[in-house]
Amino acid sequence: MNQFAADRAPSTPAVLLDLAVRVAREAAATARRMRAGAIGDVGTKSTATDVVTAADKAVERQVVEALLAARPGDGVLGEEYGTSETAQPGAVRWILDPIDGTVNYLYGLPQYAVSLAAELEGVVVAGVVVNAATGDEWTATRGGGAWRGDRRLRGSAPAGLGQALIGTGFGYDARRRAHQGRVVAELLPQVRDIRRLGAAALDLCAVAEGALDGYYEKGLNPWDWAAGGLVATEAGITVAGLRGAAPGLDMLVAAPPVIFEPLHDALAELDAAGGP
Repeated sequence: MNQFAADRAPSTPAVLLDLAVRVAREAAATARRMRAGAIGDVGTKSTATDVVTAADKAVERQVVEALLAARPGDGVLGEEYGTSETAQPGAVRWILDPIDGTVNYLYGLPQYAVSLAAELEGVVVAGVVVNAATGDEWTATRGGGAWRGDRRLRGSAPAGLGQALIGTGFGYDARRRAHQGRVVAELLPQVRDIRRLGAAALDLCAVAEGALDGYYEKGLNPWDWAAGGLVATEAGITVAGLRGAAPGLDMLVAAPPVIFEPLHDALAELDAAGGP
């Protein structure tokens, strides 16, 4: 495709989702294929427990190359290599986590995913999350609903916070983990139970389909939740921060409207967004 054609390529949510799904499926296949070798080439990032494999980097390169080959005027924000900038007005910014759940990937736990979202003018309009271990796939377009395959997702309807199964995640810094542990200890008696599955994108998709009733986590970057957040939102889930803030690094809370407020209030009371 030449530059003129790429500049004129349609950017409707449906068109962007089609590209995202194709690219994410190919990336997931690469992650599966590389796993045996990639886990022998492991480095660290922010702490000794924050790992990155050769596959994380290879999958990100593959996705960036595929997206920019199809749409050279776009930009990509990826976890491993940062931003491929574009100054073109109206260009799409793709938001990518090449392997969300790298520790699961390292240990062979089947809960790791390729997460890819398309953002137009600051708004995520299409997203796909592919569990690379199982092939399960969740998709959404803004205003078009959320889907797992051909099944439309609508979240759950727990009777109350006390009957809700809540997912969460932990940071890599030991001081942050200590604070998060205290929050979990105080929240646990207020809910049915808590799960820590290890991949934010898949956690959000689990809330979208009702496999979890809610989810919260501090420290999420855009690539962790851009696609999964759209899937959850389009399934009728409220996705927000605390005390009117937007979801992001300080806190992301996702829950059906029936329990969002009590979960939000419990987390605010416990200072879940605080600590290091």
